Formats: sequence, C-alpha cells, structure tokens
Amino acid sequence: MSERALKVGVVMDSIARLAYKKDTTLAMLWAAQERGWSLHYMEQEDLFLQNGRAHGRMRDLAAFRDPERWYALGAPETRPLAELDVILMRKDPPVDDHFLHAVHLLGFAEREGVLVVNPTRALLTCNEKLFAQEFPQCCAPTLVACSEPVLRAFHAEHGDVIFKPLDGMGGSGIFHVQPDGRNLGAIIETLTEHGKRQIMAQRYLPEIKDGDTRILLVDGEPVPYGLARVPMAGETRGNLAAGGQGISRELTERDHWLIEQVQPMIREYGLMFVGLDVIGDYITEINVTSPTCVREIDDQRGTDIAGMLMDAVARRLIH
Repeated sequence: MSERALKVGVVMDSIARLAYKKDTTLAMLWAAQERGWSLHYMEQEDLFLQNGRAHGRMRDLAAFRDPERWYALGAPETRPLAELDVILMRKDPPVDDHFLHAVHLLGFAEREGVLVVNPTRALLTCNEKLFAQEFPQCCAPTLVACSEPVLRAFHAEHGDVIFKPLDGMGGSGIFHVQPDGRNLGAIIETLTEHGKRQIMAQRYLPEIKDGDTRILLVDGEPVPYGLARVPMAGETRGNLAAGGQGISRELTERDHWLIEQVQPMIREYGLMFVGLDVIGDYITEINVTSPTCVREIDDQRGTDIAGMLMDAVARRLIH
C-alpha cells in the first residue's frame, strides 16, 4: 500500500471488447486497484479541451479477475484531467490524427502536473518503427522511402525483404518479398499509395522462425524474461494477433547489449513502459504507445510486470 491513494485515469479502447485472457491494460488496472488506488475510465473520444484545460468524461471503474465479469463502470462524470494523479494512455495504434490529437490534449493535463504514461512528448515523437532507427548499430539493413525505384533498388541489393507500413500494428500490412520479386510492384504501390506514403523495408531475418521477441522495460529497466512470438507454419509474422505462439525465454547477452544501447534515450524521454521487438540479433521496433505481452510472461514466469510499473509510478508521485 502506498503512502496515499492515487487517482489513476486510463484512456483505452472499449473495456467491454478487450481479450480477458491476455490484455495488458487489465493487468495494470488490477495492479493499481490492489494498491488501493481509484480507477477512472475514459475512451479517446471522452477527452476535450475547454478554455485551455483538458477535461474528460470519465467513469469510476472497478476491475475484477473474473472472465465472465471483469469490470464495472459508474455513471459518467465530466471532470478536469488535472484532478487525476496519473493517466495511462493505453489506446492501441494506429497512431493516426485522432490518436495524436488525444495525446496533445493529455499534454495540457501533463503541464498541470499529471503523470502521463508514457509521456506525451515521447508519444508524439517516437514512431515505433522509426524510433528504432535512432540506433542503427542495433538494426538490420533498413530503408524508409516512398519512391518505387529506391524501394526496388533496396530489394535488388538484399534479395529477401520485408515491406511494412510505418503505422501498423499486430502484423497488419506486412509483406515478405523473396528474391524472385513476385508482386513487388503491386506491394509497393499498395503500401505507398502510389508513391505518396513513406514505408519501411528491412532485410528479411530468417531468425524469425525462432520468434520475434518482445522485451519489456519498466522505467528503463528490463524485465528478465522476454516473450518469443513464434510464427505459425508458413507465416513470416510472429505477432500474436497474426496467430503466433508466445513462449517466454530468458534474455540473452545480446539482448542486454541492445538494451544498453537504447536505455539512455529511453530515460531521457522519461519512458516508463517500453517494448523492444527483437529478431535474432536486431531490434526491429521500439513500442511506446501501448506495449503488450505482460500477461503471457506473467503466466509463464510468475512475474508481476504491471505491479513493477505501478511501483515505478508510485516512486515518481509519492515522496
């Protein structure tokens, strides 16, 4: 129990439609509630700005460890966001205009002293695929472009290439183009919207067969176990949303080296909850918007990752 009960706001997708067995946000709500903190539920559309102050149409929330009834909501009430101590921004991507506008509104609450997890500056700045490119020593050969000749040249150089949008999630929109280049033109046209949209190309990493590992960092420190998301047979995507199987594994020496490379910037941005995606020896993405995989690691390893995060929140707010 903390020295004082915190007021915790959460901005998330519909709680009625979450996946009870694996939802990370639900683990955070349980951890906060177990500390005697109050929960206040909002969806992105409930946020608004009036006379320079951010407000939310929020509902008191109770969260239960019951797959038949995992939440109860009170009546909606409009209040300034500054009445909260912390807001968990857990709206899933895509990072579109609606998301970015909501983050800007949360910035007004942040300036009144509310702790936003993750900080709005990072959410606005750190595109999950581009952020990883801040650390080229940690990444496989990568190109970001919208020009078909430039993208074709990258494929010609590397032969086996993954193409993907910059704002996707859950493995959506990912294409694997092999050396024969089959459908390359159509894939580039579709992803770039005929040369108008920047996309990412990365050299294919055959180590994906052993899994795309999610490594979680809480307040800059790594959880000692990652979750290797192993693709289904015939798939190149390990994402759980694309049918991958999650298998927890201990972090390797290489994993720790990759973590050491990114830690200074993660701490500089004040990022409290981050997910590194690692295939083989390389970081492919740095997830800051709504990292997941907490429940799968907890279930396999007996960890309490959401509890670690709430302890970090308490250290920031309770002196």
